[in-house]
Amino acid sequence: MARGSLFPICSGVKPLDLDTLSRTELIALVEAQGAELLALKALVEQLRAEIARLKGTPPRPTLKPSGMEQATKAGPSGARRRGPTKSKLVIDEDRVLEAAAPAGARFKGYEDFVVQDLIVRPHVVRFRRERRVLADGRTMTAPLPAGIDGHFGLKRFVVALYHQGQTTVARLTTLLRDIGVHISKRQVLRLLHDPGGAR
Repeated sequence: MARGSLFPICSGVKPLDLDTLSRTELIALVEAQGAELLALKALVEQLRAEIARLKGTPPRPTLKPSGMEQATKAGPSGARRRGPTKSKLVIDEDRVLEAAAPAGARFKGYEDFVVQDLIVRPHVVRFRRERRVLADGRTMTAPLPAGIDGHFGLKRFVVALYHQGQTTVARLTTLLRDIGVHISKRQVLRLLHDPGGAR
């Protein structure tokens, strides 16, 4: 293997030249290969279990936790961790609900009811970059806002589901399409491997 190049196991795939990749691209490549390695390890374990089943040998025993890790936990025994309280929540929207009260009823303030929700939907932003022709004939285009580099929010969602949720590219593509995102499998792969996103 030549220095600075990486030859994939799959035949017919163009080898990657590591010397031309940026630090961000190398990190993304290592993360993707780490996820593939974990998936391959899980597949090997499944195949070993299937081979053992076909041979009729007993399966590997499932090891249960010894309980020693619970002894090192801080706090009194039986104490429960409390979830987020209303005081920790940041209110994004207030909706005032008017009471259908009869005439003469006095206003006595509000009684709050907080609902924590999750909104997953496509949000498409078109940046209309102004173009100007300078006195010397050159063209100037307004730059993108700081931090805008490709499909950042969509990329974070895809990378999180792929690495932390162990979701396959095919399932990711189907999920995004079900949500309403117009995207192809190739674009999902670009989001995972290309820092610029699926342009």
